[in-house]
Amino acid sequence: MKQTQILRQLLAQGKLLVKPSAYDALSARIIERAGFPIMGVTGYGISSAMLGKPDVGLVTLTEAVNAARYISGAVDIPIICDADTGFGNAINVMRTTEEFIKSGAAGFHMEDQVAPKRCGHVAGKETISTEEAVGKIRAADHVRRELDPDFLIIARTDVRGAVDGGMDAVIQRGRAFADAGADMVFPDGLISREELERCVKEIPVPIHYNMSVVGISFYLTLGELEAMGVAIVSNPGGPLRAAVKAVWDYVHGFAEGGTDFMIKSDKEFEVHPTGDMHKFFGFPEIRKLEEKYLPEAAVEKKYRDSIGYQP
Repeated sequence: MKQTQILRQLLAQGKLLVKPSAYDALSARIIERAGFPIMGVTGYGISSAMLGKPDVGLVTLTEAVNAARYISGAVDIPIICDADTGFGNAINVMRTTEEFIKSGAAGFHMEDQVAPKRCGHVAGKETISTEEAVGKIRAADHVRRELDPDFLIIARTDVRGAVDGGMDAVIQRGRAFADAGADMVFPDGLISREELERCVKEIPVPIHYNMSVVGISFYLTLGELEAMGVAIVSNPGGPLRAAVKAVWDYVHGFAEGGTDFMIKSDKEFEVHPTGDMHKFFGFPEIRKLEEKYLPEAAVEKKYRDSIGYQP
């Protein structure tokens, strides 16, 4: 079964889907191991981890699709990608949709910001007209109907916190996006429970809520979100933030403590679920494939005569 079909089945159950976001294939594998049924691919995280730069529209279509391809190839659960503004006008969106479908993604969200865009939780956002944004959704819907009708289109609107924006504009755009073919609406930058409740009640398609740890989001329990009727809640920045903190703490500890710090850290790491990194990354599986497909004598000699990890 295709990942797009699996995602549709999960949504059909009517339960809240929790979506942490990966920024590369390694973080994706860790999220999958935690037992989540779906995951996101964060544009903020790709910009930060791959370019070392802020999320202000610097990532290209090729870079975003390559990240999606690597991540979808590393896990067996559906991924939902950040397609930014669609990387151009409605005609560009047609190619963007095609490329994300080919990458193995199960869906994407696309926003209505002016290009170059910026993180939805940073001031200074501007949005395109409703008419232009609707045209982009219609273009994406046209391509997905031809290539994979199950591919999920989530229409994100940043108009709540944009210049001349507000909640009335969020509702108006959400309804227009639903009419244009969006399966779900993602109203970003909401600042209260009441605003989210209004979206759930007044927009005629399921709602995606972005509970960002590095933004202006308010926190609700998963039970509260499910009772409200939210379809998907994302934690886009949590894994990235945890990784940044861990690397910062390690390299600063090493800078101060040298080899003694390394020894102490290694001892602590041994008891962690990922402590055997060779095993976690799949060396035992490679050994099995070698035994299956390489000449028997060559495999025996390789492991008999070499020094190092023996899977």
